[in-house]
Amino acid sequence: MTDAVNEWVRSYRKAWQSNDPDDIRILFTEDAVYRTSPNDEEPWVGHDGIVGNWLAERDEPGDSTFEWQVLGVSADLAFVQAVTDYSADDRATYDNLWVIRLTADGRASEFTEWWVER
Repeated sequence: MTDAVNEWVRSYRKAWQSNDPDDIRILFTEDAVYRTSPNDEEPWVGHDGIVGNWLAERDEPGDSTFEWQVLGVSADLAFVQAVTDYSADDRATYDNLWVIRLTADGRASEFTEWWVER
């Protein structure tokens, strides 16, 4: 499962850099729920919701560096700790915790992120 999580995060980063709707869509199931915070009152739902909101809030390619490690996995749940650094662009650095529920085919059916500025 750890290999599948690492592959998913690499694909997520690829989508983050490309902002290509197909790269984003392939990460998630058709009915996936994407929460930008644990208490997100308006999560992004489904391919259209996720792609539309992602693109509305996108980063431009090269705006950040990103490092991660898988903290733990269960049958379908993964915990990823990451650091997103925008300092080259005179912006902040963020610590992240992601909770990802993966399906058997390696797509996320749920994604929740916690982030805090350093």
